[in-house]
Parts: sequence; C-alpha cells; structure tokens
Amino acid sequence: MKVLVACEFSGRVRDAFIAKGHDAISCDLLPTERDGPHYQGDIFDIIEYGFDLMVAHPPCTYLSNAGSLWFNEEKYGDIAKERKVLRLEAQHFVELLYECGISKIAIENPVGYLNNHWKKPDQVIQPYYFGDCESKRTCLWLKGLPILNYTNIVKPKIYSYFKSGKHIGKPIYGTQYLSYGKDRGKKRSVTFQGIADAMAEQWG
Repeated sequence: MKVLVACEFSGRVRDAFIAKGHDAISCDLLPTERDGPHYQGDIFDIIEYGFDLMVAHPPCTYLSNAGSLWFNEEKYGDIAKERKVLRLEAQHFVELLYECGISKIAIENPVGYLNNHWKKPDQVIQPYYFGDCESKRTCLWLKGLPILNYTNIVKPKIYSYFKSGKHIGKPIYGTQYLSYGKDRGKKRSVTFQGIADAMAEQWG
C-alpha cells in the first residue's frame, strides 16, 4: 500500500507503516527527525501522487481548545482578530485534506474548534488505550477506514495535581506537565508509538 503521512516531522507513523511492509512517506514543512522517506515542503505538491491511504496531522495551534482564551477580542484586541482569521485558514486546510482524491483518509487533531465548526469526529482515542501510559484526548475523522480497536488499555501516569484555579485537585498528565518553551508545541504534537503501531496494523 502507498501511504502518505501528512504534517509529520517525527517519522513515527511513517516508520510504523514501513515496518509493516508498506511504501510510506512523511511530509512536513520541517525536516524529518528520523532518517527515512520524507518530503520537506507543501503537502499539495505531492498529494496527487497515487496514494492509497493518508494519515494527516494538521497543525492544531489555532484549532485546539488549549489556546481558546486567546480568541477573546475584548481582552486581546487585534491579536484575537488575527488568530480568528488564522483559525479559519487552519480549518480550510483540514477540509482540503479531507476532500482530496485519496480514498482512505484519517485526520488527527485534539478536541477543539473542528468538533463544533466542521464535523464531529468518528472516534476519540487516548494513548493509554494503546499501551502508552499518557493521557491526550485525540480526535480522528475517518474516510474509508474503520475505527481503531484498542490494543492494550493501561492507566495513564499522573504527574501532579492542580493546586489552584478551577481545576484544583484534578490530576495533571504529561502533555499538560511539559514546561513552556519553544519546543513545547512540537513535543505535544508527536503521535504516541502505540497509536502509530495500531494505525499501521489495522489500517494497513
């Protein structure tokens, strides 16, 4: 099977499909972090190259609920207005991916704007459904593909607890616990290995 992994710099999903014997390539504006087939550039440069399956991880900067407070125009003014424009552009990018000519498509993104302003996801998964002891609610929009069957349900690791605010007393999981810095978003975006393996095993 010829597989395109869109918006992936880690190579993790690409390599999971390659390990199952598929002809897979990743594509991102960033270089790949692992040696392997990778196109660094615009996904639409190669999207019509006869792929059978595409797994896409479009950027969630303007789509995730994590940054929703930055869209408050009363508080952030022109910054919020600009982010709203960028959010619509991000949604349009997702729609273009979904409507491309590839017959089997999975689009992955966190719970956020797409759920209520595009369409409801076909499935919401967690890394700890697939053997990784982490919590990160992840939506899947599927075309021509079945939902993923859970492979190994484990307990997510709790890193700490909120000590104040509206979430006081609730657990803090790994993706929330990451320190703020220039690479935080990049680290949070990487697909967990158990999910990558399940995609390759079940969709391949």
